[in-house]
Amino acid sequence: MAYDLQLTHVHKTYDNGTPAVIDFNLDVEKGEFIAFLGPSGCGKSTTLRMISGFESVTSGDLMIRGKRVNDQLPEKRPTSMIFQNYALFPHMNVRQNVHFGLGVKGIPRAEADRKVDGILEKLGLLDIAEMPTARLSGGQRQRIALARSLVVEPDILLLDEPLGALDANLRKSIQNELKLLQRDLGITFVFVTHAQSEALALSDRIVVMNAGRVEQISPPRELYTRPSSQFVARFIGSNTILPGTVKSCDGEVVMLDTAFGPLAGTNRAGIDAHTDRKMSIVLPAEAVDLLPEDMPDAEIRADFGSNTIPCTIERLQIVGHIMNMVVRFDDGQTINVEGHVDKYRNRLKAGGRAYVAWRSRNATVIDQ
Repeated sequence: MAYDLQLTHVHKTYDNGTPAVIDFNLDVEKGEFIAFLGPSGCGKSTTLRMISGFESVTSGDLMIRGKRVNDQLPEKRPTSMIFQNYALFPHMNVRQNVHFGLGVKGIPRAEADRKVDGILEKLGLLDIAEMPTARLSGGQRQRIALARSLVVEPDILLLDEPLGALDANLRKSIQNELKLLQRDLGITFVFVTHAQSEALALSDRIVVMNAGRVEQISPPRELYTRPSSQFVARFIGSNTILPGTVKSCDGEVVMLDTAFGPLAGTNRAGIDAHTDRKMSIVLPAEAVDLLPEDMPDAEIRADFGSNTIPCTIERLQIVGHIMNMVVRFDDGQTINVEGHVDKYRNRLKAGGRAYVAWRSRNATVIDQ
């Protein structure tokens, strides 16, 4: 298969010997929307800058459409990059800013004007084409940065936290526009963000990074519901992590001995779950059922087996059609549970006793 972008055993080590990116491997198909997600300093922006050519590769291969580009200058690569501050020229108007990249590439004036008009129209910027960029709103400036990057018709568009400077409402609006634009153009997008909601909403796959290494590469839902490491389980979503030791296995279902008794989850990663191995059950908030204390024990076991933990309901709060609940285990640990208000209305009350319960297929077993 021909990929738009490939990184194979890519490393980046700074001159002082500090490793920034360690053994990064990724194959990106044409038209994919890929998000790099992780805490500050994890290496995601450094990786993006290596793809763009603004940062050198210490070792490994960086390929764009089958061609090794490790030593190729940024302006020679079929990529375009949008920075968080947009890097617009304040002394130029909108049209001049968008035209700039075509001039650098030596595109004839008539052809360049046609391309500029086309992208301005697509992004709804024709009405402000002659205005200075310094007088425009954050949303308009973001669209201008997009237009300037897309007008050169890159194979890959690189975006380094481009929505970070926008307020929440505008950010959501631009997210929707960005995804629709990407689907319309069919261009490969590589997007760096520290905001989980952005990565989960926009991308086809998410690369989670930690301390320079790739922790997991998965589609958003799989990443959210099936984390493959302790870091991802703690970093993504709202998961409860229950440590224990392996007691038994039945196919993919692994039973652990835990502080709360025997509890089970699913071993999707195919880990060697031998007896007495230390592992953990990762329990997403969405996988949890909260059962009233007076529910018949036979009914509970028929649905959930041994996967129940007694708890006390600390707080109930209704937000629209969702009920948010905070519950406390007997060891003092608290977790968040949420569900549709119709499911829990009049069944539970603050201060009352209940059971946290889940089905084994909805929980993931990972290594400690």
